[in-house]
Amino acid sequence: MTLRTLFQIAAWFFIASIIALSLVAPSLRPVTFLPHNLEHAAIFAAAGFAAALGFPNRPALAMATLVLFAGAVEVAQLYAPGRHASLVDFVVDASAACAGVLLAMLIARLCPTGSR
Repeated sequence: MTLRTLFQIAAWFFIASIIALSLVAPSLRPVTFLPHNLEHAAIFAAAGFAAALGFPNRPALAMATLVLFAGAVEVAQLYAPGRHASLVDFVVDASAACAGVLLAMLIARLCPTGSR
């Protein structure tokens, strides 16, 4: 298994985790000591980072897809009992996903043999 494949698996894992954590009842959602926005930023940045290294030839597509995904998650929360959509969450999520992609691109350029 290649490093690229591991990052692809990680990206899909983060995406599935985001869906599950965003749509489950609030009582089933794990609570951490981190502030709400930092929790959002961390998982979306991780998803962006993994997607960029798993699919390295399409960083702009990864960013656009993750921004649309962040929006779709917020819209889906309108229909999930006990959940609510938030423009702030969307901005944090989309920004963090793009930051994760950009960080991965920077690391890939600094260490080209280690990430591709």
